[in-house]
Amino acid sequence: MNSKARIACATILSASVFAAPAALAQGSSDRDASGPYIKGSYGGYKSHGGDFDDSNDLYGAGLGYQFNEFFGLEANYVDFGNFGKDDTKASLKGGALVVIGRLPLSSSFGVYAKAGAFAAALDVDAFDEDETYDDVSPVVGAGVDFRITEHLSTFLEYNRYNVDIDEDDFNGQLNNDGPDFDTAQVGLKFQF
Repeated sequence: MNSKARIACATILSASVFAAPAALAQGSSDRDASGPYIKGSYGGYKSHGGDFDDSNDLYGAGLGYQFNEFFGLEANYVDFGNFGKDDTKASLKGGALVVIGRLPLSSSFGVYAKAGAFAAALDVDAFDEDETYDDVSPVVGAGVDFRITEHLSTFLEYNRYNVDIDEDDFNGQLNNDGPDFDTAQVGLKFQF
């Protein structure tokens, strides 16, 4: 995706976050607090730790079920794309299963925390070798959400992911700590 498209996507999603309170001030009917939903997000990340300090865009999609206004369960997919330096490059994508605890602060605004497991495929190309690591690691996050309409919400969230590299690979030239990924995403959620 070119830089103009990235800016347009980020502008549209950011505008929805900031427009939500104005839309809510006009009033909307109450929705059922439970039910299935789908979501999509765009954001950025910073990888650090180990040998992969870098930053880039990321894309996410998910589906979940909100059991009530306080508790939900969600499965999502995240594509981190490519990152790394000249002699240590990698790409990461994976899926997460998380539980979400939400605190509604009003009928249209809430804060939430999430925790679960991230199943990742990390492809590493370093020092003329390449390896793929399938790893399951913890993921934690927090965010805020705003209801725009009866079924549509927008959210802004932070998540932290970690993956490990086998220290015996790459002739011991790579650090097996990390990388850690700090992410910030903005997105839309549609509840059925």
